[in-house]
Amino acid sequence: MVKIVATAEAPAAIGPYSQAVIAGDMVYTSGQIPLRPDGTLLEGGIAEQAEQVLKNLEAVLREAGSSLSRVVKTTVFLKDMNLFGEFNEMYGSFFKDHKPARSTVEVARLPKDVLVEIECIAVRNVEIV
Repeated sequence: MVKIVATAEAPAAIGPYSQAVIAGDMVYTSGQIPLRPDGTLLEGGIAEQAEQVLKNLEAVLREAGSSLSRVVKTTVFLKDMNLFGEFNEMYGSFFKDHKPARSTVEVARLPKDVLVEIECIAVRNVEIV
């Protein structure tokens, strides 16, 4: 059984997709960009944008019955790999002891010309050790 996840605590989907989908004990999020929950774009540097993206992911995962501590994999899309160091510091502040698998790629362009987009896969009802 598949369940669609939607929460007002994160920006609504801006296209024909869901914020996340639950399939069994797995949660698959769509990519989050630095939109505030009301849909307005957060301007600023990579640290500010990454923080908003991670807050959005937290909200979507919470609605799905999961959390950042249950993330098993993230995929990070950066506008410029030169931003990686600063991005990594902000990312690390959200993933302190728990360090999921991660891929990071530089892309030519992201929606709304933002600097970062992140998607993740998490588990529900299962503790990660």
